[in-house]
Amino acid sequence: MTYVIAQPCVDVKDRACVEECPVDCIYEGERTLYIHPDECVDCGACEPVCPVEAIYYEDDVPEQWEEYTQANVDFFDDLGSPGGAARLGNTGKDVDWIAALPKQNQS
Repeated sequence: MTYVIAQPCVDVKDRACVEECPVDCIYEGERTLYIHPDECVDCGACEPVCPVEAIYYEDDVPEQWEEYTQANVDFFDDLGSPGGAARLGNTGKDVDWIAALPKQNQS
């Protein structure tokens, strides 16, 4: 099991979770952040610091955002397991369907 970043993060990318993650497993895409399912140690440190409440334990992802669980897996298909997000920075990519989403309201 792992944590999942869902829709509220799209076009926000606050990064408080990145700073809190002790294993550097939260990677930055162009429009959202992704948690590497194999690198995450399920500590939960990221969840309470997310200001938009976008992070959920895999079993607790709201039904309307279930597809984000697979997106957090698919993002790493080409990237693999680099063993740390800090050295990569923004990867400049997203899962195709997330990249195609309309711009999210940032009010």
